[in-house]
Amino acid sequence: MADGAALETLLKRDRAFVLAGLVAVSALSWLYLFYDERHMACMALMRGVAPRLQPWTGSDGALMFAMWAVMMVAMMVPSVAPMVLLFAAVNRRRREAERPYVPTVVFLLGYLVVWTFFSALATAAQWQLHAAALLSPAMVVASPLLGAALLIAAGLFQFTPLKRACLIHCRTPLSLLMTEWREGSWGAFVMGLRHGSYCLGCCWFLMALLFVAGVMNLLWVALLSGFVLAEKIVPRGQELSLVAGVALTVWGFLRLAGIG
Repeated sequence: MADGAALETLLKRDRAFVLAGLVAVSALSWLYLFYDERHMACMALMRGVAPRLQPWTGSDGALMFAMWAVMMVAMMVPSVAPMVLLFAAVNRRRREAERPYVPTVVFLLGYLVVWTFFSALATAAQWQLHAAALLSPAMVVASPLLGAALLIAAGLFQFTPLKRACLIHCRTPLSLLMTEWREGSWGAFVMGLRHGSYCLGCCWFLMALLFVAGVMNLLWVALLSGFVLAEKIVPRGQELSLVAGVALTVWGFLRLAGIG
């Protein structure tokens, strides 16, 4: 009985430590985003909006990629927290049983690599939109038709089998640990990649909506982050996803009609 109580104490301590680490990573990412938004606003006031309409340089692309990568960390780390905590708990029990284990950060790194890859794709898309003069200085799509199309496509995506399958996986993280466990650091990294891939399949179209609301619109970033978390953890998250699909589709058609 005493050994069981001691193990439970260690598990609670590990959960608190891992959770504190996740909160710190997410908080630092948000602080960077607030700083970056303020910095961009100051630069716009000093230089005017015209430089925003000039072609990007390599350094512009690198800075925008960094912004997207940090934004994905800020948005996705809270939603992956339940999975990371489960992984940490399994590792603690394996260590207590004197079985091989790996640091939890290896799993998280694999997960974030997937979203870093998405950040590169998002930066490339933004670069092309900018080059085609389809992006305003506020980093919002300048074409009402394109904005409406993104909203409608994102709404309809909520009803697809791919969205449903990926969301089910994200809502039941224990299944990955039970059916796809891999030993060693590389195994933990691959598990992080797989879980991140499911999360990407679930959420990528929602992230594209940042081009509709504004890439650096932090209120929208926060709302999307909260919705992604709710989809994964609230009891009726799948129904919430469908409601959002209806709302986005209707909003898109309203904008198409010049109403929204």
